[in-house]
Amino acid sequence: MASHPLRDLTATFLSLSLKDESDTRQLAEDLAAILKPGDLLCLSGDLGAGKSTFSRALIRNIAGDPDLEVPSPTFTLVQPYDLPRLPLAHFDLYRLEEPEELEELGLEEILEDSAALIEWPEMAEDLLPKSALWLQFRHGGDEDTRQVEFYSEDPVWENQISATLEVRAFLEAATNTGQISREHLAGDASLRTFELIDAGNEHLVLMRWPFSDTTLPETIRSYMDKVHLAKDCRAVAAIGGELRKIGLRAPAIKRADFDKGLVLSEFLGSETIVVDGKPVAERYFAAIDVLAAMHARKFPETVDLDTGETYQVPAYSTDALVSEANLLLDWYLPEKTGAEASDQTKAEFEALWRGLLDGISEAQSGWVLRDFHSPNLLWQVGASGTDRIGLIDFQDTVIGPVAYDVASLLLDARTDINPELENALFDAYLQKRKGLGQEVDPEAFKKAYVVMGAQRISKILGIFVRLARRDNKPGYLGHLPRMEGYLDRVMTAPILSDLKDWYQRHIG
Repeated sequence: MASHPLRDLTATFLSLSLKDESDTRQLAEDLAAILKPGDLLCLSGDLGAGKSTFSRALIRNIAGDPDLEVPSPTFTLVQPYDLPRLPLAHFDLYRLEEPEELEELGLEEILEDSAALIEWPEMAEDLLPKSALWLQFRHGGDEDTRQVEFYSEDPVWENQISATLEVRAFLEAATNTGQISREHLAGDASLRTFELIDAGNEHLVLMRWPFSDTTLPETIRSYMDKVHLAKDCRAVAAIGGELRKIGLRAPAIKRADFDKGLVLSEFLGSETIVVDGKPVAERYFAAIDVLAAMHARKFPETVDLDTGETYQVPAYSTDALVSEANLLLDWYLPEKTGAEASDQTKAEFEALWRGLLDGISEAQSGWVLRDFHSPNLLWQVGASGTDRIGLIDFQDTVIGPVAYDVASLLLDARTDINPELENALFDAYLQKRKGLGQEVDPEAFKKAYVVMGAQRISKILGIFVRLARRDNKPGYLGHLPRMEGYLDRVMTAPILSDLKDWYQRHIG
């Protein structure tokens, strides 16, 4: 049975020649990197043209399992894959008797929260979404080569395909190797994406920064401005370079294209300071050594980049800290009480925070990495000293109270730190600073620590609810009890008595 050609081959926006199966697998990786819920790939072509090879490679890449069994759905017509990164459904309509049977297979419902790929899509005639991407596979000039034409009525696909193929070209130029494997790498909750790159003789991490001021919604852009979040990947090069200058283990950059938002860096592994969900004391104490080393140094406000540009490290202003704390009002308070905060409630909350921040205005100021906690602290097996901790996710560094990062570590949002370990780490930090020739006033630092701890906890309570409700990531709600416990813990500090009273009255 021969396949029908694409409806209008004169409207194809791209034609690629694949020299062998490895090229087909690489193309599948390139498309897997951009696939998202609601996307539909229609694979057209004769028997043996490469559709199944492409499908298996794409599914295995999204699953992160090169050995995953991918059976042909020729007889079942559809095979679903409930994958953590992206649910996916694989259709084969070769044996579809009537186009209307597609409705019974539930394609429309599947595309609500999953992606799908369809072999023999011609059998469904005109029942497929107009937004689908069609790939026409053809035999090439010899047994191994294939030709693939791309077509879609949705113009977004042309830009997306161009961007992912551009990434492939960037990687090939950076590594100068013939075969490069791309695999999704779990990252943070930001708009950035990460890939693990296997270049044969080394593993690297590709960070894609696919957004700019012009592409972000006004609400997100406004918030980023208020709290001084990094605007582009130049921040990664600037902050990482300075950290490496003082001997800390930030990933070395192999190649970058700042204008295109691409940074290819050293891979520091995936083992953190937490094992089986529990903190490893030795590793947390090693992280304390890193903080003490950082806080013993004076970092620049302006960093010179190799490109001749400069990067200005923003100040962690009072307005920024209050804006972050307000996330608790915007998301967490309505989640707990079922009601929005009144204007008076907001005014009281902001006044309390401004008073607290004024009260620690004399606290030591320096670089604040802002997310100095377990997901971003990679354990370097066999290393010694501060080299034991690999640092990532520092692009939003600001200049503010250094106690913030101590609180970020000791009140780790992703694992339970008991009071005994917290106190031991706090004392170890003070002793380490003293050993570096810097006597730190314990009482003054404790005040800054609890204020910064309460601010960070308030912010994260809001962020976790926002991720759950706005971004459909309900798993973050599971972290709320931990953060609520931390909040109760820091609220025992006398300096926070008025804030504690506000929380009890308005949240309970």
